[in-house]
Amino acid sequence: MGLVLGAVSVVVISILGRILLRQIWRPYAIAKYFRKQGVIGPSYRFWSGSIEEIKRLKKAGSDLILANDCHDITKRVLGHYREWIPRYGETFLFWVGSKPTICVSDVQMVKQILSDKFGFFPKMEVPPSVFSLFGKGLVLVEGEEWVRHRRVVNPAFAIDKLKLLTKTMAECTKTMIDAWVYETNREGDGRKEIDVAAYFQELTADVISHTAFGSSYKEGKEVFLAQRKLQFLVAESLLNLNFPGSKYYPTKKNLQKWKLEGTIRNTLMSIIKSRLDSKNGSGFGNDLLGLMLDASREGDNELLSMDEIVDECKTFFFAGQETTSHLLAWAMFLLSTNQDWQERIRDEVMEYCGNEIPNPEMISKLKLVTMVLLETLRLYGPVVQIARKTTKDVSLGSVNIQKDTGLLIPIAMIHRNKKLWGADADEFNPLRFENGASKAATHPTALLAFSIGPRVCIGQNFAMLEAKVVLAMILQQFAFTLSPEYKHAPVDVITLQPKFGLPIILKPLLL
Repeated sequence: MGLVLGAVSVVVISILGRILLRQIWRPYAIAKYFRKQGVIGPSYRFWSGSIEEIKRLKKAGSDLILANDCHDITKRVLGHYREWIPRYGETFLFWVGSKPTICVSDVQMVKQILSDKFGFFPKMEVPPSVFSLFGKGLVLVEGEEWVRHRRVVNPAFAIDKLKLLTKTMAECTKTMIDAWVYETNREGDGRKEIDVAAYFQELTADVISHTAFGSSYKEGKEVFLAQRKLQFLVAESLLNLNFPGSKYYPTKKNLQKWKLEGTIRNTLMSIIKSRLDSKNGSGFGNDLLGLMLDASREGDNELLSMDEIVDECKTFFFAGQETTSHLLAWAMFLLSTNQDWQERIRDEVMEYCGNEIPNPEMISKLKLVTMVLLETLRLYGPVVQIARKTTKDVSLGSVNIQKDTGLLIPIAMIHRNKKLWGADADEFNPLRFENGASKAATHPTALLAFSIGPRVCIGQNFAMLEAKVVLAMILQQFAFTLSPEYKHAPVDVITLQPKFGLPIILKPLLL
């Protein structure tokens, strides 16, 4: 008995020692290390670190309803950075549980992180729930895996391939616009209030279903609906500190999540197997899935496994659908509240497209439309922050940072930095992009909506092409204003979106 008690005592002391080391002594030592370099931040709290303070500040911001002409969304979605940057500086230390994390909002330091080609600043580990949403595809893999995935996925996003998809994008958009015309024609005065955010969700799901999966449109929409539900479950859990093994507990939310994950995986497997079975002499087809399947085989070598192809399809669907739908929604919001710009870009669309369906040549001439979309991405980009980590002790700017330190880049804060963008940084001014994105600010890489460097978003040309086609076709048919029912409450649910939808009053143009 004495031996047993002794053994138990040793185990207990060992566990307590580890807790003392990881939860108390190590945070104290790390905070002291950074403080000597002039890097300070909010105090560490046992176990939770800064999480409770972040939750409190985010909760306070989430109750705000902004004025329609207020574009400083950081009040709502990045309240902790708004509180801490003025107090601690652009570079400060905070804690995700007991994990040290450095806020990096100096744009030169950001460039150093995102331009890294040596693997010093890979993406931070993400919760398993995020993998279930994105898949372990190009967005999340690292090192040699990323190189292999990029080689397979890249051909599907070549400019010449994307131009071929313009017709499909326009056909899907015409279906939406026909529905809008029908709705407005039913009204006596020809004006109709429509939640365009909901329509854009459907439209971009339609586009990605057709362009990625060809004839598998209905199945593709099943993926969209399941991912949409899963997205909210994942977003709710991101700031939770879970106990080891909690992801396996059969809780109500876990059961919901597992069911949605199964629907997504089974649907994509069915689509992919059907495509593999239908291969002919010319390959697997000209949509994104077909091009990826063709590229995934070099002779007899299989570059991506079936599971990896499923994961890339998850990424296609979520990134390709979700980001573009919100880019369109926020562009419509800004054009609704800036009627002069709505008229200016309509005149441009009519000059180069007339009443014809836009083609790639026409789209390439829409300079003002491009400027409006870039300014939309600056003010309402789909991703409000980027996470990285260090894999070794490194020097970042003038700060020495230890291995396994998290790095958080608050994009939405950087996009409103008056030192970079001028005194009107909080205002809608597309003319700042008149000479291109690299000359819009005092630093050439200040616009981070699609990231920069080797890990720049591979789908940015797809998103911009689709947004231009859709906006051009809407401007050909409708004038629009913001509904008085609209509440300006941007919310970060993994992507930035209007919390209460986007009700817009449409009025058909007399052509």
